[in-house]
Amino acid sequence: MMKRIVTISMMTMLMFALSMNMTLAKVSEQEVQKLNKELTPMGSVRQGNAEGTIPEWTGGVISPPSEYKTGMYHPYPFKKDEKILTITKDNVDQLKEKLTPGQLAMFKTYPNTYKMYVYPTHRTASYPKDVYDAFLFNASNAIMINDGNGFNNARMTSPFPMPQNGLEAIWNHIARFRGVMLARYGSQAAPAQDGSYTIMKMEELAHMVYATVGLTAEQLNEKNMLIYFKQWVTAPARLAGTALLVHEFIDQIKQPRQAWTYNAGQRRVRRAPDVAYDSPGTAADGLRTTDDFDVFCGAPDRYTWTLVGKKEIYIPYNDYTLHSNQLKNDDIIKAGHINQEHARYELHRVWVVEANLKQGIRHLYKKRVFYLDEDSWQAVLEDIYDDRDQLWRVYEAHPINYYEIPMIWTTLDVIYDLQAGRYLAGGLDNETKPPDFSVKLDENEFTPASLRRSGH
Repeated sequence: MMKRIVTISMMTMLMFALSMNMTLAKVSEQEVQKLNKELTPMGSVRQGNAEGTIPEWTGGVISPPSEYKTGMYHPYPFKKDEKILTITKDNVDQLKEKLTPGQLAMFKTYPNTYKMYVYPTHRTASYPKDVYDAFLFNASNAIMINDGNGFNNARMTSPFPMPQNGLEAIWNHIARFRGVMLARYGSQAAPAQDGSYTIMKMEELAHMVYATVGLTAEQLNEKNMLIYFKQWVTAPARLAGTALLVHEFIDQIKQPRQAWTYNAGQRRVRRAPDVAYDSPGTAADGLRTTDDFDVFCGAPDRYTWTLVGKKEIYIPYNDYTLHSNQLKNDDIIKAGHINQEHARYELHRVWVVEANLKQGIRHLYKKRVFYLDEDSWQAVLEDIYDDRDQLWRVYEAHPINYYEIPMIWTTLDVIYDLQAGRYLAGGLDNETKPPDFSVKLDENEFTPASLRRSGH
């Protein structure tokens, strides 16, 4: 009996060791050396494709257009570009290999109005030198911890520029560099089927603690803070004063998300442990879950993640027109879908990541497929399936390069509900002002006490 116990114990220890190796395995130094050679610092393929329709990455936007000044709306840098392709219901079947199931569903749902204008591809993704250095550091040092529900030994940006699995890839999106401090003045709209809508105005503050220049990986391991985030509604009057505060952590087993809400009518700040996963998004009319924010945010623990591979896809990119103050909300918000006349698509390589709900776990979404831009780790598209395995929602994120940083982030996020025939457009800033990345914030701005002040 004793011999059998020892044998089982040794087998258990061996299995545990193998599991740890799977969790903690790092990219070899030989592989890391590919960064800044055949790969970009972000881990994307530096060369273009064989057809020449995707160019070589040569550093992205190195300097902004001459007319740009910090604080301006970001001018369109490709005024000489002409459309190279218009995708409509008439030719979509011939091009389906470079489209996602969600995009194909949009053509099927709105055959007479939905179209995609494809322009020459510009690989505009670029970052400060500190971020490039961090990518290189992370590739050699970052590890996943607690079954993939957190990571250690990384700093500033995506921890796994050479991902080995789906969890590492989605963490690259969650932790990607988006500046350090931010004030954003946007709006969102959830149009009815006839296109009528009410604008919901919001103001947001964020401190991306993890991106702080000078913080070492060891300090970040100890601090464990990813992002402080605060949001409050300023219009319409019936919602004005509603406010939300979130503390998001790196190791979400050690410290799960903390959230508080402020209700102006009750004048009370309350802990909000349910502000996570598939709880309804703020003022979203049921069209967005909490973890839909920024395409995907929060803990990844309810899903099994698979890295499917890379694919060339027509994706939203360099959408400076949708960011422009030359457009009004009425120019963008239309019945069924946004005005596709103003949307720009380009052919890019994307990482395809599939998330399947774990057995016995609850979430509104049974399956989610993400398409991550290889140059920025920004999720630009998502296909969302219900518990009947039917395609339910389609997410499109429209990115630009924010020249003053520089970095890639979205200017408009749109989530289409195919079953309801409606959508939610978030991040509309055409009639407000562009984000301010120069704002100075401290931790006192992200306390429950500050939430009451923001709601007034």
